[in-house]
Amino acid sequence: MYRPIVIVLLLLLPFYSFTQPKPAETIGQRTLTFKDLTRNRPVVTEVWYPTGDSLKASDRVAGPFRRKHTVRNGRLPSARLPLILLSHGTGGGRLTLEWLAQALAEHGFMVAAVDHWGNTYDNKIPLEFLNPWERPLDISFALTALLEDKEFSAVIDRQRIGATGFSFGGYTVIALAGGVLAYDALVTYHKSTGYKELELPEFPGLSRYLEDSTLLEGIKQARPLKDTRIQAFLALSPALGAGFIDQQQVKEINRPLYIIGAQSDSIAPVETNARHFHKLIAGSEYYEFTGKTGHYVMLNEANDDLKQGAPTYFLDDASVSRVRVHEQVSRLAVHFFNAKLNELPKLKKRQ
Repeated sequence: MYRPIVIVLLLLLPFYSFTQPKPAETIGQRTLTFKDLTRNRPVVTEVWYPTGDSLKASDRVAGPFRRKHTVRNGRLPSARLPLILLSHGTGGGRLTLEWLAQALAEHGFMVAAVDHWGNTYDNKIPLEFLNPWERPLDISFALTALLEDKEFSAVIDRQRIGATGFSFGGYTVIALAGGVLAYDALVTYHKSTGYKELELPEFPGLSRYLEDSTLLEGIKQARPLKDTRIQAFLALSPALGAGFIDQQQVKEINRPLYIIGAQSDSIAPVETNARHFHKLIAGSEYYEFTGKTGHYVMLNEANDDLKQGAPTYFLDDASVSRVRVHEQVSRLAVHFFNAKLNELPKLKKRQ
């Protein structure tokens, strides 16, 4: 089912290269510290956007990841732009897919990525690695906060809002699109043939928390997670596919959804995740990287020291170029959101 779509997309890539808008020269970046008082939960949010400001000497700071320098607290754009919300993978953080955020910002989008509290590399809480409802609520809360912020509300095009996410973040955007997880089915899977998928390098031993009473009670009380303000969804190597066994669970997904998987993904295998979601969700689009492309290829490109220090996350098979994978995903993401959020960005002056 997925191969014809892959072939068509590959044939169209040369055409896409002539139709994409001119990249922005500089990218602005801000960190916003929101807090959801109803959940007593911080929602730290990073925002990237095109800016007319120039880089300062203080902006040219080297770090462990390959990235373009950004203008810290740069001036916001003078036009309303489409907004893409970004959800990181389990045990990651709001900066771990900065390559994608920057690529979208270069092409006329604003991008807002959140830290999912308790599920980041520097703040690990077992139940936050398992509960399926807090992450979508984080994204919805960040969207509300941005739309209520005096500065950002003036530059966000409310009619053109999208969402993307990686791994657990891929599930997050599917939930925001209207997918409803069957937790019992997921637990049954992890206790049997899918036990390896829960042995995550980010947090070994998670399986012992599967039936924690606090978690189960929270799942019973969880409210619907669909956010109708979001018009298009891109899921990168989505996880938790085993919790979706019936088309009734995805019947509320009625807006464009694009799924990208990797053939050699051993963390969220495509058979039970990316491909499975695509087959289950009518009208979804699908692209799959072949060969030895694995799960963590979607994380930032690291410098040599970090590759050697954390090879699981940052060192790929010799046949795989992480930079080229990022370039291809960026092209597909830009064109997907352009097409689904009303063609190429039509910048509207502030009202």
